Amino acid sequence: MTDTHIVMNARNVTLTLGEKDARVEILRGIDLSVAKGETVALLGASGSGKSSLMAVLAGLERASGGSIEIGGADFGRLNEDELALARRGRIGIILQAFHLLPTMTALENVAVPMELAGDAEAFAKAKEELATVGLGERTGHYPVQLSGGEQQRVAIARALAPRPDILFADEPTGNLDATTGEVIMDMLFARQAETGATLFIITHDPSLATRCRRVVTMRDGVIVSDEVKS
Repeated sequence: MTDTHIVMNARNVTLTLGEKDARVEILRGIDLSVAKGETVALLGASGSGKSSLMAVLAGLERASGGSIEIGGADFGRLNEDELALARRGRIGIILQAFHLLPTMTALENVAVPMELAGDAEAFAKAKEELATVGLGERTGHYPVQLSGGEQQRVAIARALAPRPDILFADEPTGNLDATTGEVIMDMLFARQAETGATLFIITHDPSLATRCRRVVTMRDGVIVSDEVKS
């Protein structure tokens, strides 16, 4: 694996919140490199630091120390506007809370972020992506009119429509029943295989982790194992 294939590179990353007696070390010296097209599961109990690691890798949270390079960009040197620009179209994020705008239809929730980024084909791409995730007949519905599984599909479509190089998914099936969750994950892995994106899934579910080629396990803010399937 050469450096040209690395899309995520974290070195001695720390994250500390609070001050003095209230100071809490969330991440304690993380080293992690991820190659283009890898499927990675990040396992760990609640409080292990896995969601915080995703947040700093995705540029949603500032690391307290260390270095983070994502897609060739040094996240530690970028201001908030530059971070947003670096994420745009390159990083897709699916959160457990769907974060759909209630006043926008499914189509608008997917298309508007791309439109604001200057994509003239935003609505055409959004319509195509919603059809791909099985919501071609629900594009005009508002989030309140959609089931939890349908809302998660909208969130997946929103993340995938710009064809990002890196896709983060934080507990993507945490709010879903087992059957719906399996359908969602089948869809997510199928889209990853089609686009060649790097897929980084945060989960506490070992059965979901087995679907990834690489499984990284965290405990108390450090990586305790990093296994790649042969």
